[in-house]
Amino acid sequence: MRKNILDELKSYSHPDKIPEYKKFFKTGKGEYGEGDQFLGIKVPDIRKVVKNNFLDMNFDEIKGFLYSPYHEHRMFALLVLVYQYKTKRFSDDKKREKIYQFYISNTSQINNWDLIDVTCPHIIGVHLRNKDKDILYKFATSDNLWQKRISIISTFALINDHQFDDTLKIADILLHDSHDLIHKAVGWAIRNVGIKNTELMIEFLAPRYKTMPRTMLRYAIEKLDKDTRQKYLKGLI
Repeated sequence: MRKNILDELKSYSHPDKIPEYKKFFKTGKGEYGEGDQFLGIKVPDIRKVVKNNFLDMNFDEIKGFLYSPYHEHRMFALLVLVYQYKTKRFSDDKKREKIYQFYISNTSQINNWDLIDVTCPHIIGVHLRNKDKDILYKFATSDNLWQKRISIISTFALINDHQFDDTLKIADILLHDSHDLIHKAVGWAIRNVGIKNTELMIEFLAPRYKTMPRTMLRYAIEKLDKDTRQKYLKGLI
């Protein structure tokens, strides 16, 4: 890893924030982020460092940061990939394919919800808009919590293009998953479909809302009016 980048990232570190970050990202024994380490750097500050360095970083250098024990180093690596993918003067179709392949080949390091939510729609989701989406279904049916979250969060890019089918099919696969992070992600995705097409969301919820996890339902109906939300929560729709 380049010393100048490490130094630049360190300059934004707030050690007093580390205990707060560890608690927020559930790093205790048996929690989903167990053992993760932090430097106390805010995401906007990580983005500043990315903007100064992303254009000339190669995959080997990015991988060095991605396999760091520090959460913020991994966020830095993933944001470099996002910026490289988005920058037209830097990336052609061939380069974007390589970035996509690198991303899906290293999901073991994309191992907390913020790392996923901030980056996967902008690489996996955008890349698959007009391509085969089998990888999303493979991830949705895996035993890996983070791959399952990637599968549904990646579809946010599809929702923005009014492509709803894959979101709802993957939501069905994950509908009765046991983990709270999946409940929230699926509910969030259903809600976003509803923002674009309320009738479709209501049609999807009708046979499912009474049996889906409560958190998932609350997230899904968040944008509906108060009276309608209460009817859903009381099973009166």
